Amino acid sequence: MLREHGLAPRKAAGQNFVVDPNTVRRIVAAAELGPGDTVLEIGPGLGSLTLGLAEATRHVVAIEIDAGMVGALAEVLADVPNVEVVHADALRSDLGALTGGEQVRLVANLPYNTATPIVMHALADPAVGDQFVMVQREVGERWVARPGDPLHAGVSVKLALQADARVVLAIPRAVFHPVPNVDSVMVRITRRADAPTGDRRRMLLALTDAAFAQRRKTLRNTLRAVASPDELAAAAAQAGVDLGARAETLDAAAITRLGDAIVAGRGAGGDGPVGG
Repeated sequence: MLREHGLAPRKAAGQNFVVDPNTVRRIVAAAELGPGDTVLEIGPGLGSLTLGLAEATRHVVAIEIDAGMVGALAEVLADVPNVEVVHADALRSDLGALTGGEQVRLVANLPYNTATPIVMHALADPAVGDQFVMVQREVGERWVARPGDPLHAGVSVKLALQADARVVLAIPRAVFHPVPNVDSVMVRITRRADAPTGDRRRMLLALTDAAFAQRRKTLRNTLRAVASPDELAAAAAQAGVDLGARAETLDAAAITRLGDAIVAGRGAGGDGPVGG
């Protein structure tokens, strides 16, 4: 099909297509989809996973940024009435608006180079319920890492602030075209009922970014960008956070306690919002 449409996988766009039907069946089964579900797929490529999703669900909204792939998808999905292909950049789109505002589940083989921004963008949209996404193995393992794990990073905390994430399937590199240099995993991301929203979410994410910006420095130094020394000292004492530690020791609960304590202190007469 690529040859017929004058297309080729673009490395810069992270295009690696699943070409093994058994893998598609494994993914659809593990996603635990139901016939009443509406699914959002980002980066459908040539539609191999799209076809599996369409068989298992009521409706699929597939967002594809590549105009050439959109043309090929029209051929692949010509006889599949419950799939809607949208030619758009998912990162610049209101996902809820694209799906009519109804609750959807995100199931996708995400483009490798934009996987993390897409997941974070989807977490910011209340229309997206849970996510079941394929990414490079190291990326997925970093997403679910906890303090003490060498892969633990700012993105690990930012995901944990908003969702429960776990690796549920290993996907070998041989099932892709072209064959990548790494294996992949499927990660299930379930939004937490107590996930922060609005200004509180933005504040906690900004605090996490500041904490992990310079991993070798202590929190006392890295968090100067978001709060004064006096504010930090008072908030850390209230939150039970050691400012002499480095960011890698922090989990989502500690970031939440610290951020809430800073805001509470400012409510009593402090200097303005974290990150503002």
